[in-house]
Amino acid sequence: MATIRLMHAKLHRVTVTEANVNYVGSITIDSDLMTKVGLLPLEEVDVINLQNGKRWSTYAIPGEARSGSICPNGGAALLCKPGDLLIIIAYQSCDRSTIVQQGHQAKVLVADEHNRCKEFMHQDLTPTKSGFDFTFSASKS
Repeated sequence: MATIRLMHAKLHRVTVTEANVNYVGSITIDSDLMTKVGLLPLEEVDVINLQNGKRWSTYAIPGEARSGSICPNGGAALLCKPGDLLIIIAYQSCDRSTIVQQGHQAKVLVADEHNRCKEFMHQDLTPTKSGFDFTFSASKS
């Protein structure tokens, strides 16, 4: 059984609202954003800062719903500042043969300047006789 990691959730262009060096690790994310893409509390995420190219791994913790909060904590707070744009990605381990047979779907939320859903997408990997079709469907929120 070959295991692969595929993206299952992505928050794209969220804006840092606070950076808290005095908290022990993690990144605080508005719980509504987490729910929309299927991120779980304590789930490992990769974070990419679009302002400076820094990338790190940490875990997500839910922030206040509808607050728009995006707050890197602990050492990660030194890698960004309020106003920076981030991409937050979560992966899941999957059995490759299951993906080949059944496909995969990822959820992507593109944020506006207030960390509200500007656009929501499903990215689908669908098996075909000759390989895979990769499609995405987008909706404005």
